[in-house]
Amino acid sequence: MWVFWLIAAGIFFIIEMATIGFLVFWLGIGALLAMLTSFITDSILIQSIVFVVSSVLLLIFTKPLVNKFIKIPKEVKTNAYSIIGKKGIVISKINNIEGSGQIKIDGEIWSAKSIDDEDLPKDTEIEIVEIDGVKAVVKKIEDTSKVSL
Repeated sequence: MWVFWLIAAGIFFIIEMATIGFLVFWLGIGALLAMLTSFITDSILIQSIVFVVSSVLLLIFTKPLVNKFIKIPKEVKTNAYSIIGKKGIVISKINNIEGSGQIKIDGEIWSAKSIDDEDLPKDTEIEIVEIDGVKAVVKKIEDTSKVSL
């Protein structure tokens, strides 16, 4: 029966390598402990109990400890979401009705649409407020140097 537990542990470790949750690893350790138990007793019930109990105990007591040392980022900003808040310029008139318009941000060209449904002419300074599908949603930057009295 030890071969079964060794194969099970191997499968658990392979699954763990394919995921990032660091959860299945403890099941692999439990399977190895059940394999060691199989050298002592032939009882499948006892081996199964060792597997379940050791896996649960490892999950409860060691997973929180490991989480303190291994920081898994909760949110990874991709290229698209990293441009939110940046300023750029319209290089092709933004027309929401036609669904056309392009902007340039940090040397990259993005399809864009206006947040307030107004057309933005070429060379308008804009700020990205969100990403909607494959388009950057932008708003016009108001010129603060002009003050009307």
